[in-house]
Amino acid sequence: MDPIFTTDKGQPSPLGASAADDAVNFAFYSTAEQDVSLVLFAPGEKIPFAQFSLSPDVNRTGTIWHIAVKKLSCLFDYGIKIGNEILLDPYATCVNTSHEWAESDYAKRNPLGRYQSKPAVFDWENDTPPLIPFQNLIIYEMHIRGFTQDPSSHVLHPGTFLGMIEKIPYLKELGVNAVELLPIFEFNECENPRVNPETGKTLCNYWGYSTVNFFSLMNRYATSSEKCAVIEEFKTLVKELHKNGIEVILDVVYNHTAEGNENGPSLSFRGLDANTYYILGTNGEYFNFTGCGNTFNCNNPIASDLIIDSLRYWVNEMHIDGFRFDLASILTRDEQGHPLQDPPIVRRIAEDPLLCNIKLIAEAWDAAGLYQVGSFPSYGRWAEWNGKYRDIVRKFIKGTDGNAGPFAGVLSGSHDLYSYEGKPYFSINFVTAHDGFSLRDLVSYNHKHNLANGENNQDGANDNESWNCGHEGPTTNVKILSFRRRQMKNFVVALFVSIGTPMMLMGDEYGHTHDGNNNTWCHDGPINDFLWNQLEQEKELFRFFKSMIGLRTNNSLLRRTEFLQPDDIDWHGLYPLEPDWSPTSRFIAYTLKDKEKENHFYIAFNAADTRPTVHLPPAPAHKKWYRLVDTALDLPHDFIDNPTQFPPLKVICKMEAYSSIILVAL
Repeated sequence: MDPIFTTDKGQPSPLGASAADDAVNFAFYSTAEQDVSLVLFAPGEKIPFAQFSLSPDVNRTGTIWHIAVKKLSCLFDYGIKIGNEILLDPYATCVNTSHEWAESDYAKRNPLGRYQSKPAVFDWENDTPPLIPFQNLIIYEMHIRGFTQDPSSHVLHPGTFLGMIEKIPYLKELGVNAVELLPIFEFNECENPRVNPETGKTLCNYWGYSTVNFFSLMNRYATSSEKCAVIEEFKTLVKELHKNGIEVILDVVYNHTAEGNENGPSLSFRGLDANTYYILGTNGEYFNFTGCGNTFNCNNPIASDLIIDSLRYWVNEMHIDGFRFDLASILTRDEQGHPLQDPPIVRRIAEDPLLCNIKLIAEAWDAAGLYQVGSFPSYGRWAEWNGKYRDIVRKFIKGTDGNAGPFAGVLSGSHDLYSYEGKPYFSINFVTAHDGFSLRDLVSYNHKHNLANGENNQDGANDNESWNCGHEGPTTNVKILSFRRRQMKNFVVALFVSIGTPMMLMGDEYGHTHDGNNNTWCHDGPINDFLWNQLEQEKELFRFFKSMIGLRTNNSLLRRTEFLQPDDIDWHGLYPLEPDWSPTSRFIAYTLKDKEKENHFYIAFNAADTRPTVHLPPAPAHKKWYRLVDTALDLPHDFIDNPTQFPPLKVICKMEAYSSIILVAL
């Protein structure tokens, strides 16, 4: 051991680096038998100022190695050396990477943990979680860097946690009350080896679904790398969002890590014990149920403890309100990769007392064909991204036959999928997400256009259920542009009147385009950035989004906690109480009944290219039907803030082709 420092054997708990009287205690799991050391560096230095060899007889309890070092400087970097590899502590709460985008030095050396012995106490100002009931959520899926990176954002700190704070008034104006952040755990944005064949520009890992460490924030989302500033800046963001009644949901990737397959880098887990942290074959090959080279061994007790400890850290230390688990079906696989009926880690998360008020959302599938939408083990807690909702709504709105019945089902909360728990809000309804076409591209392209990704257009989904409305890609045809705008509004109506929990994608509110690319994970720039100048140019669509969100927020009929009963709804066709469920039906209408005030909604979708004559059902006694929404009309008549300023509708009315309407009984 280094003679300059005083050490003792330390304690096996807690894992990671932690304060212990006048010392720092280090504890980590590894099945290594020998050649294990703790290595300490001054920040930014490549040569260690101290190295401590650990004795199996003194510094090991079971398979936990530990040592306490006294009188260390207040800020230092540290690594775990096993053999010739210096590894990142899986429990490090900060890493020593750069805060400048595209300047991470993973190619030169592994990242190290960074420890600050006496950090300033963060003033949470009595922060309390909003605890918004699931059924009241309006989720906004977004990317931290992309939200404010474009110069048109005019923020002081573009592309960062602090930059997002400056746009909180915008989020409130839109009406969302929960942000779902694409991965913010440390990842290597420079790991992508491909080049854009169209521009010659080196591509990146922009989305961040390649976690390096489950406890550390992405340093490139901070304004400084000084003294783990990223932690304080993220806490500030959470506090300010909470002050404004907005919850924070993290998109977390516990299904795989950035270490890839057997040919990937050894950053942390692999060097500590690959057999514990990954699902391996009999010959040491890495099972790849994730499509990313490796599969985290989530139901191994050690890996399971790490996941639980990580979740608790984000809740206790960072005040996080919920988690969306990427490729969550991986969590249901055993240590051989077989699906489990009662997966321990999923149950542990659901029943953990410190997570009991936290929202849990599963992406209920993986890349190896395990599709569990409607069957993911929920234990009364887990909601799901409803991929079936997305597909059915896309099919019906574009006019695909055979979807009238399924469309009615998802509008009603997907009872067939979630009735076993009795809670329709377990269905996270979405039409678009980061993965796939944006809303504008959904109505502008029949095919993906992913050549810029450097994979010869082989990546990304081939079946998008999209329709270009008569022309592939950009056009100056006024009729097609108007038609596309109408179709986008139809999707918005469907999303926000559907029973369940709605989620929208950042940028859809102004019609952001990815130029037909349905897998933009590797692009940093305008293709992914929120373009604030375009928001100004697309005020009509933004207003429609905002109005529909407001309609949902202000009407409990659309925010149900229980499934619809027969006396809550009447289904119609072109004539009252005569719904058409035939394979060729492209018309759905229903009355959603307000039993208290009788301010019923009549909602209809016409996904045909004809203008049918619609016979309205009788309004409640002493009331009449007034037009609230008509997607066939332009601003300001597409959404009427004060419906009674116009005459009530007659018993018979015409609906335009590919349009939707909402009438209210007043």
